[in-house]
Amino acid sequence: MATNQYLKVPVSMPDKSQHLRLISNTVNNTLDGKLNSTGSVTLTASATNTTLTDARIGENSIIILEPTNANSNTAKANLYVSAKADGSATLTHASSSNTDQDFGYVVIGWY
Repeated sequence: MATNQYLKVPVSMPDKSQHLRLISNTVNNTLDGKLNSTGSVTLTASATNTTLTDARIGENSIIILEPTNANSNTAKANLYVSAKADGSATLTHASSSNTDQDFGYVVIGWY
């Protein structure tokens, strides 16, 4: 699920000055690394697959996962993206009873 939502700029606006200001702010935020491409996911306990649902995912997306605690760091050794489709990805991993295998992720690209 997405954990941040930065302002999206409409394609056009009646007030051109306001439109340019929004475009400038968005470009500057992007240069500062503030992107709408991150989220978080928790691996399903006692299972070997977890579905990551995110509308920004497509077949050709790259998904980068970052462990956020010790149990996640242990789980990353056997974690990989085994399938991608429009809006979701399958994460394959070792089965564990830990319920706190939390990861931050970044989705880059869509098609």
